[in-house]
Amino acid sequence: MSEDLPIEAEGRAKPRKAPTAFRTISEVADDLHIPQHVLRFWESKFPQLKPLKRGGGRRYYRPEDIALLRRISDLLYTQGYTIKGVQRLLRDGTDEGPQAQTGELPLGDPLPPLAAEEQETAALRAALAELEAIAGELRDLVR
Repeated sequence: MSEDLPIEAEGRAKPRKAPTAFRTISEVADDLHIPQHVLRFWESKFPQLKPLKRGGGRRYYRPEDIALLRRISDLLYTQGYTIKGVQRLLRDGTDEGPQAQTGELPLGDPLPPLAAEEQETAALRAALAELEAIAGELRDLVR
């Protein structure tokens, strides 16, 4: 098989999409390693993120939407910004401003980069917290 054809669970090869192709929420979630519910939540928090919605509410992300999602993910998970800090950064389009007055992380002074192991640990802890929240919701539904 060709190396540019990922293998699906059934053993079939699925063709790669062109870089300019629109992607579904499941494709974006898999590519960015971010759960679908987090992507939908970010849509409510970041007005700049506007995927196309077709019949039935199916989302299609443009390449520029995916680039924005990568930036949001990096700012939140790698650089340690809060959601409010990222909102302000995206809204103002700058890394400077009077953010220190609000008690938020100053945009001009992001946290120092973590070592690769620490980044991986932080990502795993965040994923575990999300999974625990989902498990709690599922337990509530079963009751």
